[in-house]
Amino acid sequence: MTLNSFNFNTTPGLRFGSGQAKDSCKEISKKLGLRILFITDKGLMSLGLTKPTIEELNKIGSVKIFDEVEADPSRKTLLSAIEIGKKFNATGVIGFGGGSSMDVAKLVALILGSNEDLELAWGVENAKGPRLPLVLVPTTAGTGSEVSPVAIITIGEEEKKGVSSSIILPDLAILDPDLTLGLPAGTTASTGIDAMVHAIEGYASTSKNNNPISKMLAIEALKLLGDSIETAVSDGSNVEARGNMLIGAMLAGKTFANSPVAAVHALAYPIGGTFHISHGLSNALVLPYVLRFNSVEAKAAKNYAELAPYVFPDLNTDRGAQAVSAEFIDRMEELSKRLGLPQKLREVDIPKNACEKMARDAMKQTRLLVNNPREVKEADAFNIYQAAW
Repeated sequence: MTLNSFNFNTTPGLRFGSGQAKDSCKEISKKLGLRILFITDKGLMSLGLTKPTIEELNKIGSVKIFDEVEADPSRKTLLSAIEIGKKFNATGVIGFGGGSSMDVAKLVALILGSNEDLELAWGVENAKGPRLPLVLVPTTAGTGSEVSPVAIITIGEEEKKGVSSSIILPDLAILDPDLTLGLPAGTTASTGIDAMVHAIEGYASTSKNNNPISKMLAIEALKLLGDSIETAVSDGSNVEARGNMLIGAMLAGKTFANSPVAAVHALAYPIGGTFHISHGLSNALVLPYVLRFNSVEAKAAKNYAELAPYVFPDLNTDRGAQAVSAEFIDRMEELSKRLGLPQKLREVDIPKNACEKMARDAMKQTRLLVNNPREVKEADAFNIYQAAW
């Protein structure tokens, strides 16, 4: 096999285990200094999930809490967090929560550390740095943001923009399955499918940086996620399933951090941006339709067929790639249904006449579409949305 040149960047430090969010506080303080900006959301604060970590950090230094992060965080929220961090004279930043809190924390650390112009940082490898020391603590098993160099912010009413740069990879990621025990079944399901999408799209990505390490991590991610997602959804207190989901999501995050995602994400963004559907559910809604569109290409079908037995070990692979790929896609759709997720755009109150605008908006996601196994034109995106409706 001929190997092309590739880069592989990842979070240098990783800690996993029950209670790690509290037990790692001395190390966190050592990384972040004595004035820590703690970025989270009001929901986690009210549940008390942040309390043990904040109390431990306050014993060592000073913690300033910013808990205004919302789903699909806005530019206004980001700028507000930056301003509070400046006034506090923060020496380091911790992002504690789902992908939204972690994404905000990444960009706050970047701007506080470099004072660079945010508008010039959007896009791939445009951020200059340096950033402030950064620690990320995920409370969902989905985004993999704790090991990815990407941060997504909603600009204006609907558009999403991203910063993609190895500079915003954190110094340390803390994976504590106890933090995910209270996650509702619907959120567990949608974030879990999101993680599976990261692995599938990363594995099949046409990016020049697709590499053997990413492919290996995608396979290991799908083994863990496929084996544990239904248990995690039906029995949320199962710590082993929760831990497997957290590690699976992290491995999938490392996959797409280096072999970027593609059209599933590109078509999901307008659903989230316009109709405020969660990112994980947006991905789940278009996943089977994008995969079927892609599988016309022999290489894509081959990739999906290769992944199939890792997610569904009982799937018969003694057939051609097209047949195995088709069954894999059908099985992913059935899995989503068994997990109780909505299956059609109309089930989440998206009108049929929105398909045209969403198709136009999806075309703006060139950063993602270039990695897709098959070229997606506006008419193709429209047809995919129509099929998903």
